[in-house]
Amino acid sequence: MKLIERPVYLNLLRIHLPLAGWVSILHRLSGALLFAILPLGVWALSASLADEAGFRRMAEGMTHPLSRLFLLFLIWAFAHHLLAGLRHLALDVDWGVSLPRARQSSLAVMLATGLITLLAAWGLFA
Repeated sequence: MKLIERPVYLNLLRIHLPLAGWVSILHRLSGALLFAILPLGVWALSASLADEAGFRRMAEGMTHPLSRLFLLFLIWAFAHHLLAGLRHLALDVDWGVSLPRARQSSLAVMLATGLITLLAAWGLFA
């Protein structure tokens, strides 16, 4: 019996990952980001609801371009996580599991996420 030789060193930057793989990895990263940022969002909501001065402080903080860019990044993360999650749910019930349909749904998730992010950027920075 011949043993399968496994690579000793695996360079992850040289592996060609299909689009569905990128969607899956970005789904996990966006979920982790949204989970990690949740305490900051709860704090900001609490501060803005505490009194009028807290609301003004949070509103003034959102006028800074870096905070708007951060908000845009969070919008991208939410949109991607939502759409990729719906895609994964559809795959779980055997909708679109054939290779061409899986590729199309991956492309649809990436394009829709990009469109939502562009629309949000236009609304935030226009």
